[in-house]
Amino acid sequence: MKTGANETEIKLAVADAAWARRLLRGAGFRVSRRRVLEANTVFDTAGRRLRRSSRLLRIRTAGGLATVTYKGVPLVSRHKTREELETAVTDPAALACIVQRLGFQPVFRYEKYRTEFRQPRRAGLAVVDETPIGVYLELEGTGRWIDRTARLLGFGEGDYITASYGRLYLDWCAHKKRKPGDMVFG
Repeated sequence: MKTGANETEIKLAVADAAWARRLLRGAGFRVSRRRVLEANTVFDTAGRRLRRSSRLLRIRTAGGLATVTYKGVPLVSRHKTREELETAVTDPAALACIVQRLGFQPVFRYEKYRTEFRQPRRAGLAVVDETPIGVYLELEGTGRWIDRTARLLGFGEGDYITASYGRLYLDWCAHKKRKPGDMVFG
């Protein structure tokens, strides 16, 4: 369980997953967790109290593992930093029922294929997220590590994305003139 930890991250839009993997390998990153489908369900009140306050409650299943995550209000500058509390869950369906009994309901589902990369003896995490709306390289670590790594990979601060996948999906739907639903494959 992560308690009281702050998460600092950015996303970078990339052309495709193969290019992102080559880019990371060329910078000395190695796969630390193989590609896995993540299925996420975001919960909120009927009045969207969490969304209005920029907080998040999520249940995620990935590769036979499940977690529940709370994300606090983000502090956005050139990176997004916010509290993240997360713990493993043995029965995500039962937890979803408990959460609903407490007045939360599923409001958004999203899927992505995620591959995690790390550099030997270095802090920080780089992930390749393949989503139904595009491929993103996400860098998570200290602000200094993120900036240094982004430059190493050929990106500048103007490339940084601090929006959530939910916000990126809504923007994508508006651009494509599609009615938003869930961001899932198929």
